[in-house]
Amino acid sequence: MPYSLVVFDCDGVLVDSERLCTAIEARLLTEMGFPHTRDEVVAKFMGLTDADALGILTRMMGGPLAAEFDERASAESLLAFETVLEPVPGVVGVLDALDDAGVPYRVASSGSHRRMRTTLGATGLYARLEGRIHSADDVGRGKPWPDVFLHAAAAGGHAPGDCAVVEDSVNGVLAGVAAGMDVHGFAGGLAGGPALAAAGARAFRSMAELPALLGAAPGRKPGGTGP
Repeated sequence: MPYSLVVFDCDGVLVDSERLCTAIEARLLTEMGFPHTRDEVVAKFMGLTDADALGILTRMMGGPLAAEFDERASAESLLAFETVLEPVPGVVGVLDALDDAGVPYRVASSGSHRRMRTTLGATGLYARLEGRIHSADDVGRGKPWPDVFLHAAAAGGHAPGDCAVVEDSVNGVLAGVAAGMDVHGFAGGLAGGPALAAAGARAFRSMAELPALLGAAPGRKPGGTGP
């Protein structure tokens, strides 16, 4: 197999949360006097930890407004997670293919464990991934630093050079590249393929493509070459 471990980002890769959150955030920022399009929110905030994003907001809006925005955005996002959040289309099939091929996988996110319990729980993925979920909270520095990816690899006993990363944000791609891992950039989300490729990823548009890219195409056996 080409990889001994596949490390997935969470938001935008496993759960289709980025579309919900960025729309909420762009609307709230605009309502509060700081006009932003969703594309601008994606470019400025996607892939960052909550703390890093709040730091940017504080510098832009001032502390009181940033705190108000954070509270309102968190409340609206939580409601959306509980009512309409779904897995990213096709990603369950990717996990099935990796299981069939005997390729282990883990999750490494800038999001908190609390957030992932909510999002992965709402989509039915938490039980499947429990015990293999890693947050930037575990290491102190979020993406674009490589720490959370290196932490996930070490937790599974894998060398970084033997790992693949699946990401959907430029910050996440930069973190995976800095970790010395091959990065596959999901361009079917909000960040465009050219931006992901420029950051160092091999861009792909559909989760249906991913098993073959990861060496887990149907019919491939653990340790074998497949048909």
